[in-house]
Formats: sequence, structure tokens, C-alpha cells
Amino acid sequence: MSQTYPSAPRVVLGPMEGVLDPLMRNLLTEINHYSLCVTEFVRVVDQRLPEKVFYRLCPELHQGGVTAAGTPVRVQLLGQDPVAMARNAVRAIELGSHGIDINFGCPSKTVNGNRGGAALLKTPEHMFDVVKAVRDAVDSAHVVSAKIRLGYNDLDDYPEIADAVYQAGASELVVHGRTKRDGYKAGTIRWDLIAEINQQLPIPVTANGDIWHREDALRCQAITGCDTLMVCRGALNMPNLGAHIRDNVAPMAWTDVLTLLVRYTELELQGDKGQYFPNRIKQWFKYLRQYYPQADACFKAIRVLNRADEIVRELDNARLADATQQIRETECQH
Repeated sequence: MSQTYPSAPRVVLGPMEGVLDPLMRNLLTEINHYSLCVTEFVRVVDQRLPEKVFYRLCPELHQGGVTAAGTPVRVQLLGQDPVAMARNAVRAIELGSHGIDINFGCPSKTVNGNRGGAALLKTPEHMFDVVKAVRDAVDSAHVVSAKIRLGYNDLDDYPEIADAVYQAGASELVVHGRTKRDGYKAGTIRWDLIAEINQQLPIPVTANGDIWHREDALRCQAITGCDTLMVCRGALNMPNLGAHIRDNVAPMAWTDVLTLLVRYTELELQGDKGQYFPNRIKQWFKYLRQYYPQADACFKAIRVLNRADEIVRELDNARLADATQQIRETECQH
């Protein structure tokens, strides 16, 4: 008997520090109908940050807080000082952010060592103070969301963690279905516990974690009961994952991925981060290799290269080789 699934969910493009930057958001929202993007985190310590910090991480604020394709962008803040978080939340809203997201999920050792991100999962009462301060400072017309994990070292505290965010007045909650200790380890995702949170709380809950294909998305939605899903790593593995989930279009063909990589190259080299291009393109290839076997040979060719022009040449060679293969396959069919 075939599995019956609900209708396709809303899909949000989530944050990935140092990966899903403004350029990648623009590129991916051109080819996917995402309902929302969330930025890499703005690190808040103990003061109100200057506007340039927000504009650097979220240049979409210059154009009404949307990507070139019109997808709304929400600034994410990471910090532990309730007063400073509130002041920076107000600034982000004033600059045009579509709501505020608070990061309680980042598992980075550096971030956690400074009592940021997932480190606060150990003290739900502190999470409450941060969320309440932000919610009280931000006009009720704007969404205040929080992204959490199911716990720090174990799963015992996830009901209290989720309830603290809700009681503090958050409008929405995003739940990555792992603990901080789990990191991104395969086989540890707990969509069933996201379902429990979704049943317990009256605010919208977004499910996140291990959504690689449309089948994963529909299973996650069926298990959790969440109308909205957040994708992060999967959006890099399959560049049109959002459209694949929402519109049931086929995964992007490798030929089209190569074209997208060339466009990414052109945009990257035009921007102020062109000097980082070799590292960025190699980083993306590490994700693409998870879905496209063809990416492996191309990655092996570029991973030893450090100059942009050499990498561009290899991409062009890969496109030419792929086009030649397509012609040969067509000829064989006739």
C-alpha cells in the first residue's frame, strides 16, 4: 500500500554560517519558491551594533528586506545578553528585516564556548529572558522566532526548552530534531519529538533536519504535523530542492547544475568576496557530491587549484565534456 502524504509544505531556506550567504540566497531564490530566508547569525555581545554590520550580512535590507527574486529575509541574532539582543532586534527591524530569529541551535564549539547558540539550551530560564526581552522590544506586528535543538547533551529537557520559548512570547519556533551533542550525525534525527512539541504548543512550529528530497520532506511533514519545513544542507546538495519539494519538479540535472555553478562563479568574482571564491566553490562541491556522482571528478580536478581562472577553466571543461556526452547519448538513441 502506498504512503499517503499531506499537501506540499511551505519551505524556508535556513541559515548556514559561512555558506548560505547573501550571494547564495540570491542564487537559490532565483530557482526556488522559498517562503522565507534566514540569514547567517549576527553576533551580539553587549552593545548595539552599527548599521554596517547588518548591511554586510544582510544586504537585502537595502532593497526592502527581500532577495532580488522577492523572497523575504529575516535577520538572525545570536547572543546571551537580553538587553543587547533586544536593542539589536529593534535595529534590524528598523532597517527592514522581516521579523527576528534568535539562534539557540548553533553547535559550534567556538560559539558555545562563548555561551552562545546551543549552549543556552542548558539554561531554559536564560532562553526565556532573551526571547522575552526581544519580544517586548519588537512591535507585535513583527515575527519573533527562535531556532532550537532538542537539548544540549540529551533529550530530557526538550519540553522545557520549547515551553520557555513559547512562554516568553515567541511567535514561531524552529526545531532541529537533534541535540547539540548529536551535531549532524546520521541516524540521530527525531522528527517524532518535533511532533510532540508541535502538538503541545499553540504557535507555528517549523521542522528542520535531514530533509534531502521531496520524499523526506513529505515524510517529515506527515510525522511532525508541521506545515513549514526548513532546509539547509539539502539546499546545497540539490540546488532546486525547494522547487522539488513544493512543486514536485525533478531534481536539477547535472548539466543545469554546471550552468548554475558558472553563474555562481560570475557573481562571486564580481562581488567583494571574489578573493574567497576558490574556497567557496570547493565548499559547495563537497555538498554537491552527496547527490551528484558526476561532481566527484570535477571536485578532484579543482580541489588542488587556488586561482579563480584555473577553476573557471575546469568548470568550462566539465560543461564541454557533459555536453559532448549528451550528444553521444542522443546519437546512440537514434
